[in-house]
Amino acid sequence: MALTEETVVDKVEVVGDFRHVQVRTATIIKRDGVEISRSYHRHTVAPDDDISGESAEVQGICSVVHTQEVKDAWAAQLEHSPETERLTNAKPNHEARAN
Repeated sequence: MALTEETVVDKVEVVGDFRHVQVRTATIIKRDGVEISRSYHRHTVAPDDDISGESAEVQGICSVVHTQEVKDAWAAQLEHSPETERLTNAKPNHEARAN
């Protein structure tokens, strides 16, 4: 009775104005060649992410959809997002407690 485990990228989607790449990975457990379990993990690749650890398929998709124009627009969006402004203007915790 041999158990094997296989991990495969089974779904890749490109979504949104900034062409985020959503990746679904399936982990498949087999007993004697018959699938007995399958679980999923999802993650998103943004235009400014390091893709060197991604599969060749995902790297290829990212290289096509993450153009310089998309990367520049994403960087501008991050610069002007309320969350970025909040973090940039935040006081260190010890100052916030003192006021």
